[in-house]
Amino acid sequence: QVQFVESGGGLVEPGGSLRLSCKASGSVFSIYGVGWYRQTPGKQRELVAGIRSSGSTYYADSVKGRFTVSRDNAKNTVTLQMNSLKPEDTAVYYCNHWPHHNIWGQGTQVTVSS
Repeated sequence: QVQFVESGGGLVEPGGSLRLSCKASGSVFSIYGVGWYRQTPGKQRELVAGIRSSGSTYYADSVKGRFTVSRDNAKNTVTLQMNSLKPEDTAVYYCNHWPHHNIWGQGTQVTVSS
C-alpha cells in the first residue's frame, strides 16, 4: 500500500507562489493516479488537481491556469506548483491516490494572506 507525505506549505501573500511536494512510499507508485486535495474547516475535502499514470492531468476550474501538477516516477514524487495564489486557496493540502483515495496523511497548510 502506497503512503504519501506532503510538504512545502506555508504563508504567502496574494499573488505569490508555492511549490508543494508529495513523497510516496512503495515500489509500484508509477501505476497509480495521484491527486492533490484540499480542505478548509467546515467544508468537504475537494480535488484540486490530479495526474494519471499516463501523465495526463485534471484541474478543478478554480485552479485551472494557476496550478500545475507533475510527477517524477523515478523519485516517487508528485509536485503541485501553485501560482497567482488567492486567499480562497487557503487550506490544508493533501495528496492521495486518485480517483480512489486511501488513508489520509497529515497534509500541509497553505495560507494566503497579506
